[in-house]
Amino acid sequence: MPVIAGDFRNGVTFELDGQVLQVIEFQHVKPGKGAAFVRTKMKNVITGAVTERSFNPTDKFEDAFVERKDMQYLYADGDLYYFMDTETYDQLPISKDTLSDNFRFVKENDVVKVCSYKGNVFAVEPPFFVELEVTETDPGFKGNTATNTLKPATLETGAEIRVPLFIEPGERIQIDTRTGEYLGRAK
Repeated sequence: MPVIAGDFRNGVTFELDGQVLQVIEFQHVKPGKGAAFVRTKMKNVITGAVTERSFNPTDKFEDAFVERKDMQYLYADGDLYYFMDTETYDQLPISKDTLSDNFRFVKENDVVKVCSYKGNVFAVEPPFFVELEVTETDPGFKGNTATNTLKPATLETGAEIRVPLFIEPGERIQIDTRTGEYLGRAK
């Protein structure tokens, strides 16, 4: 089913010149003189590149269905990371190059979203928030809660982030995987 530029909404995916694009922002413009147009900011879902372009509201594009499937991360073997479909139990090896930087917060048995287009995997999205244990950090001191001073800490996945001074090794903390920031102690 074709996608018409006049019907663009945030999140719509379509194909243009062999690329899969997702609408980030759009604006219907009706100038006093001349024809109306749709000013669009789009992101290439495979490369992440963001571009802006104007379209005639009657322009038609091929609909691009991006599949986001829940899969369980099993283990890593060299440069291949293995994921299991939780419904069919099929295993899927994915190259380390496909994984984003925020995959460092994923531990074995976590459920992630594997994104693919026409069967080709282009991204692995971890959950937005995770709870991980601090394995290594400098000892905290009582009374160091009033300042916003941070210290480095190593997590159980091997990732390093900055945490407040009062966090001790062995504590479980919450992390936003999109920014890599400490959110608070796990409850």
